[in-house]
Amino acid sequence: MDANLYFFYGWWQFAVCLFAFLALIAIWWQIGKKQNDFGQVWLALSILAWAFSGLLEVYFTGVSQTNTLYLDSGRSIFSLFNSLFILLALPWFRYLPKPLAPVIKGGFWRYIVGVPFLFCLAFTVHKLVVGREYGYIQELDVYYAVFTLIFLGGVLWESFAKRRLKVLSWLSLVCILIILVAQFFKLSESEHILLLFSAIFKTSLIMLFFALALSWVKELAENIIPKSAHLSLVFSKEKDISGKWMSTVVLNGFPGTKERKIVLTPKLHSLLLEFAQRCKRGEKSWLEIKPKNFTAGEKNYDIGDYNQIKRLLNALLDGLFGKGNWSREQHLIPLKNTLFEMSESRNRKIRMILPPENIFL
Repeated sequence: MDANLYFFYGWWQFAVCLFAFLALIAIWWQIGKKQNDFGQVWLALSILAWAFSGLLEVYFTGVSQTNTLYLDSGRSIFSLFNSLFILLALPWFRYLPKPLAPVIKGGFWRYIVGVPFLFCLAFTVHKLVVGREYGYIQELDVYYAVFTLIFLGGVLWESFAKRRLKVLSWLSLVCILIILVAQFFKLSESEHILLLFSAIFKTSLIMLFFALALSWVKELAENIIPKSAHLSLVFSKEKDISGKWMSTVVLNGFPGTKERKIVLTPKLHSLLLEFAQRCKRGEKSWLEIKPKNFTAGEKNYDIGDYNQIKRLLNALLDGLFGKGNWSREQHLIPLKNTLFEMSESRNRKIRMILPPENIFL
């Protein structure tokens, strides 16, 4: 192939991937570091491996093309590191496909990805030392890349889908398909087509990584639970398609322009309404929770047990962020502290702490 084409491709890959690495690290430094999230660092390192691979292309431009063993081996080594870093980033992803989640989050993940990596790396280095090629079996980085793509495709789809970015979910699958095609061309002798597909899929994957980082930032911004003074609560009833009345509440004060409308069961709606009415009146605003060892008697309690509060908060969070799209530390506890407070005497009393003027019955 024309040496000038390799020279241009090598410098293009080095410049683009180095810039992408620095940009992703900058985003992590400003946001991810505070979240103690190192997934973005591993993704940035995977792109950095491509940058070094581009320098390798430039270095071998002037070398005779009759023996490409060193160039091919170098490409394979950097490809292996690229795949390894991507696989090491996956456990840090918040949204994982249910079939893959136990494997990725399990304690054996480092061995699942590390042992095949070491085997492929050792085989590639051995090929480089002895100076011998083994046909299709020599391209072990291709098989490791296919292994990586199976997991990466599922995780990217789930990440974008759970953040309600379905178009990006489909684009991630298209990108994975292009990468798979490029891997198969690597086993052939079609150098020009391989170079074309490599440029396309590397550019596409870098853009997807940036889209992933920005969607993560967007989610962090939208999922911030506002302070009590900035949150308002509106009660209403609407008819569904069948004409049946639904009990709804609207929580205003969250980032973004989308209205946070939640449909509650009649029982949970009545409980939240009772909190709001007491808070609005300002007198006897505390609701008392029935103790566990209580036996039937003359006294009536406002709330049957603590689980009713938990069910109410779960229903509100499911309506705000979608079922399964929230966590206890980031959403449940902050929302509980924003809406309610317990009595300092810990006598099983709880009340709503929104400003009365922010409640609309």
